[in-house]
Amino acid sequence: MLSDKLKLTAKEILEKEFKTGIRGYQQEEVDKFLDMVIKDYETFHQELESLQQENARLKRLLEEQKLKPSPVTSTPPVYNNTNTDILRRLSNLEKAVFGSKLYD
Repeated sequence: MLSDKLKLTAKEILEKEFKTGIRGYQQEEVDKFLDMVIKDYETFHQELESLQQENARLKRLLEEQKLKPSPVTSTPPVYNNTNTDILRRLSNLEKAVFGSKLYD
């Protein structure tokens, strides 16, 4: 998990104290910057948690689909047509389409 690899938490950033020297940093500027970092860090952490939950949900869904039996595909019916049957059907079709014109 990525959150296990992170070295800082938002709380640790908030509680970090900096030493000041003779010409040290302006404490107010550092605090404002750290506030921005904390907000970004919290947003990052929330997004990470959301994505990890979504990933786990999708993995479960995939596993469920793998466990379901696949639907049985029906095979098309096999017609045992002989040449005679085909010729008879063709003849009937021609009569229906062309009528008596063929036989005049």
